[in-house]
Parts: sequence; structure tokens; C-alpha cells
Amino acid sequence: MDLRRWSGLCWLLGLSMLPSLAGAAGKCERLVVTGSPDAPPYLWRDPQDPKHLIGASADLLQQIAAELGLKVELLYAGKRSQALDEVRSGRMDMLADAPLTVSELESLDYIHPPLMENDYLVWTRKDSQLVYNQAQDLHGHPGAMSEKSRLTQPFRAFAEQQLSLVPMPNLTQAFQKLLLGEVQYVLAGRYAGMTMVETLGMTKDLLAHPQPIDKPGLFLAVSHNSACNDPWLRGQLAKKMTELPASGLTEAVLQRNLERWKAQLKNPASTQKQ
Repeated sequence: MDLRRWSGLCWLLGLSMLPSLAGAAGKCERLVVTGSPDAPPYLWRDPQDPKHLIGASADLLQQIAAELGLKVELLYAGKRSQALDEVRSGRMDMLADAPLTVSELESLDYIHPPLMENDYLVWTRKDSQLVYNQAQDLHGHPGAMSEKSRLTQPFRAFAEQQLSLVPMPNLTQAFQKLLLGEVQYVLAGRYAGMTMVETLGMTKDLLAHPQPIDKPGLFLAVSHNSACNDPWLRGQLAKKMTELPASGLTEAVLQRNLERWKAQLKNPASTQKQ
């Protein structure tokens, strides 16, 4: 083979590699992300900058994106249902705290494993006669939870069939109902429940049973209609999600955002009821 033919072949080979190299770099450098505006310490609206969302999910995603060379902006898009609509349509690229639901697989690509898990615990009065070891033990006993709770689909189906749960506008009212003896237990996320009980001054009266009754995942979910949705991005995010549990970063970020949320709860001007 002469030199000119060899050079031409190399040039053609170089051209054939360009798409794969471009794909490796991803289609975009900036992700517009949204999520629930009322789910601290994971995600909530920034009182100092209401157009943006803050929280543990936001901080983790920012760090992961920085490692991948991506810019991320976490924007408030309205209540949870409105945020989902924005991502479905592709007007925003990703949800930072999506619950895994079969119906949404038609419009979202879920990144596995989840960014975090939100353990739901059973809270009772300390003088309660209710013996709780597993979910079936709650059958026949009245309970309460915040209407904002996001449980897994299997547990929600079980609760609808087997449990007597009253949805309350927020955790404050649910715990007050428990303290008054109007219900025998409350289902609440580990950190949200712990913080609200402490804030309401109920620590001496209520206790949380350590065994989680449900562990819904908080997933990153990329819109099928997002220009950023490509195999490189999904693969890199999945890799980071796999590495995250062993890094110790999640717990540190959660604790930092718990303190941030508690500080806001002490300031009525920036408090958002849960």
C-alpha cells in the first residue's frame, strides 16, 4: 500500500471515530433540573432565592455534575406535579428526586441506583401499648401521615388495603394528632420526622421505631424529551450513583442540610410547614 492510500485510509478512520468521540462528550454542558419544592432536608425552595431549590439532593447532584464537567441549575418549577410536567415535556431536563413509578417509564429514564433513600419510620407515643415489629402489626390501629408523603407503590397499595391512615396537610398536624391520642402512630421520613418532633418540643413524648416500614428511593430521572438525554450521560450518572454509597458523602451532605433546615425553622419568616 503506497503512502497516499495509507494516509487516505487513516483520514477515513479518523472521520468514522468522530461520532463516538462526540457522543462521549455528551450533547450538552448544562442541565436544568427541578424537583419537589417541599421535601427538606432533601429538596426545598430557597427562602433567600425562591427561583432555586436547595437541599441534600441538590448538593449531591451539583458535586456529581462538577466531577463530570457539567453545569447544573436547580430551578423551582411549581409544586411537585408541575415540576413533573416540566420534565416530561423536556422544558427541563431532569428531576432530582423522582419516585419510581411504572407509569412514568414512558416519559422518564430513571438512573439506578437511587441518589438517596428516604426511610419512613413509625412514630408512637412513648406510653403507647402498640407493639410494632412489622407493617402488619399496624392493622386495625388508626394512624396518620402527611399528605405530601411519597411511599413506594407496593407499600401504598398495602396501606390502602390493610391500614387506617388519615392524610394530614403537614407533619405538624399529624404529630399533634398523635400527641392528643387521636391516632396511635404516625408515618414520617426519618429526618423530617426527627426534625419536626424536635422543633415541636415533643421529643420527651414521642419515639421513632428504628425498623423502617418503607424505603422509597429518590431517583434522578431524565426526560425522554431532553436534548441532554444520551447514553453517555445516563451511564456516567449510573456510575456515580453506584460509587456514592461507599463515599460517605451522602451522610455528610444530609447532616449539613438538616442543620440548614433547622436554622430556617427557627426563623418564622423562612419557615415552610411540612
